[in-house]
Amino acid sequence: MTLKEIIENNPDVSFLTADGFDKAVIGYEPSSNRLVYDRTKMIDILVKRDKMDYDEAIEYLEYNTFGAYVGVETPIYIEA
Repeated sequence: MTLKEIIENNPDVSFLTADGFDKAVIGYEPSSNRLVYDRTKMIDILVKRDKMDYDEAIEYLEYNTFGAYVGVETPIYIEA
């Protein structure tokens, strides 16, 4: 399921997104309305888009994204 499909199917829900990683969305958790992201896809996006090496991308995401808590709507990041 794409981010666009999730938003279209849930017009009354305001989802918190990880900027620049729309293609890494793989679903959402309906009881909390939290988006679910594939961590590997996020890493691949940074490697391709930002020309980071693999370890650099992991370190960046671990520090700036995966460990960040921004409230009850914080997205879920999983290994898929």
